[in-house]
Amino acid sequence: MKVKKTIFLILGFISLVTGSIGVVLPLLPTVPFLLLSAWFFANSSEKFHKWLLNHRVFGEYIKNYKYKKGMLLTHKIRTLILLWVGIGFSLYMMRNMPEEKFIWVIIFLLIVLIGVTIHILMLNTVKNDKQKPS
Repeated sequence: MKVKKTIFLILGFISLVTGSIGVVLPLLPTVPFLLLSAWFFANSSEKFHKWLLNHRVFGEYIKNYKYKKGMLLTHKIRTLILLWVGIGFSLYMMRNMPEEKFIWVIIFLLIVLIGVTIHILMLNTVKNDKQKPS
């Protein structure tokens, strides 16, 4: 059993690092890797599971997605802006690619862009419990 927990702990950190990289790379999804990290930590280390759920950057994303089945509107907007800007920047940086390869990059990135955008827009919008009523 100790070997299984050690493997899960290692996989938890690998998925956490991958999700963290996904914050700045538009093709790498952040939330699925963070949810995977939470699952691995829940099954290997209560300490790291609590740490991740209470993390100042990732904790709120995970809790909203996992328990409330959605995202805050501000997180949706921020995610979509980063996604669109990131993919736009990726296309700009690849503009000197040979045309026959560039068209496939454009098609792939547009499929990712449309798929992720639809997924995010279809998620429930969670109310922020921290906001005070006006």
